Amino acid sequence: MKLKISLAIIFTGFICSCDILEPEPIDLLTDDIVLNEAKDVPTVEIGLYEAFRVIAPATVIAGDFTADNLIHNGTFTQYRELGTKRITSANASASTLWGSIYNTVYIANFLIERLPTVPGVRAADRDRVLATAHFLRGYAYFIGAQSFGAIPKVLTTSIEANKNIPRTSKQEILDLVLEDYLFAIGKLPTDPGNPGFAGEYAVRAALARYYLYLEDWTQAADFATEVIESELYELEGEFADVVQKDFTTEAIFEMGYNLSDDPGTNSSIGLNNLFVGRREIIPSNEVIVALASNESGDRFSSVSFDSENLAGNDNGWSVAKYGTPDEDNNNVVVFRLAEMYLIRAEARAHLGAVTGDNSAQSDINILRVRANAPVIGSQSQAQMFVTIEQERRYELAFEGHRWYDLVRTGRADAVMPAFNPNWKSSYNLWPIPQREIQNNPSLVGQQNPGY
Repeated sequence: MKLKISLAIIFTGFICSCDILEPEPIDLLTDDIVLNEAKDVPTVEIGLYEAFRVIAPATVIAGDFTADNLIHNGTFTQYRELGTKRITSANASASTLWGSIYNTVYIANFLIERLPTVPGVRAADRDRVLATAHFLRGYAYFIGAQSFGAIPKVLTTSIEANKNIPRTSKQEILDLVLEDYLFAIGKLPTDPGNPGFAGEYAVRAALARYYLYLEDWTQAADFATEVIESELYELEGEFADVVQKDFTTEAIFEMGYNLSDDPGTNSSIGLNNLFVGRREIIPSNEVIVALASNESGDRFSSVSFDSENLAGNDNGWSVAKYGTPDEDNNNVVVFRLAEMYLIRAEARAHLGAVTGDNSAQSDINILRVRANAPVIGSQSQAQMFVTIEQERRYELAFEGHRWYDLVRTGRADAVMPAFNPNWKSSYNLWPIPQREIQNNPSLVGQQNPGY
């Protein structure tokens, strides 16, 4: 059986070579990938990771640029829209994220449908690959639901079934995410040997984040604790190593790239190209002030300054996290240990464990000690929520969290208008890409409000 992802199936998803100014819808054809016998399985699994890896940098753009961590400094329309907060349904960044989600979903569905019937596959290998497919599909749908809200629920590779699928409620999509994550539990390696591949604790980290977003504080704290206490991961001694190195000791799951497939060669998701090469996107003055604060400590190493870049609206600052293909800091983190401490801190604060041992305070101070920042003392619950919001900004800057954090906590409409007067509540979700509506009759009239 050959794998073919057609335009109808993926709702005109975009591959990495899309034109940044006017991306053309294309068919993604992978006719060289077959799944007829056991030796074909690794090739299709690699294809799944290839599709998934686009989600990681696309989410960095969504998470940091829709919010107040990044500003526009170049000429490309899609980034001008994000920078000026005048986002349209034709935005190419939204199309890129949407396409990467459904490319991943389609290949995962292909494996879920086909793999159980392929002869000669060892049971352990079948279980692991199926778990990988469910986990990556679940994560793709999680990002889709948080970014776009209600989206089509695609569970098959049937062309006829997929070319006319309506939006499914966000809650139903999230229910599917949970099903996929729970399917994967216990079927992936405890230690995959390389955090570029999904393992048992990547799933548990995903569940910790999932329950945080759903405000199930007990489950969020429990899953974060499981990851922390696994002893498989250790905070780097210096925060600068998180910025300057790939596959650090705290990496749970991250997307690795090499000279031939680095996103830096792509103008929609090439983070080094966008942040350093073209300087199309630069850190906002607000995030520079935040990272320069005493409370941030060494997290200031997430940015760098060059006075030669000062000109016009260019403040001279650059994101330091993403290097060129031949440097040791071009990966994109999906989950790392520090986030688990932040998840547990937030969950504990909501559960009333604000200060003292085994509390939000103790979790925050673990990260502050690592960052050479002053530890926090006793705080009220309300004060702790402010501290956690700030701490997530310091620790996770440019890793794709800020917009999602402000939206899920109900803070976006309070924070964003002060940053940009063009902000509208409709920007709490991205628009369904216009070309998807044009190519899927069931999406006609179903655009997100405000677009």
